[in-house]
Amino acid sequence: MALEWRLRKVMADRGIWSGSELGRLLKAKTGYSLSAPAISGLMTGEPKQVKAETMDALCTVLECSPSDLWKHTPTFIKSEGTKITLSKAVNDSMIDKLPPI
Repeated sequence: MALEWRLRKVMADRGIWSGSELGRLLKAKTGYSLSAPAISGLMTGEPKQVKAETMDALCTVLECSPSDLWKHTPTFIKSEGTKITLSKAVNDSMIDKLPPI
């Protein structure tokens, strides 16, 4: 599975160009604080994990959804020379095909 972290692109699309600006917005709009090194880490690399609170604060400030911050590209598995296509990700509209609970 290939996931691409797109925080910098989402920030740029909204005219936010620096980590310090993002930090100020997080604090002002959500009351959530991230240290400068934590913000730098989110901006310069692909995180291995993101806390739900952090994701919520980022999505609130950036007025986006988690699927805007992560781009999923399906991975294909080769089996005996043939391609087997994996199901679409939930954020690619498979959710509307799930049975009711």
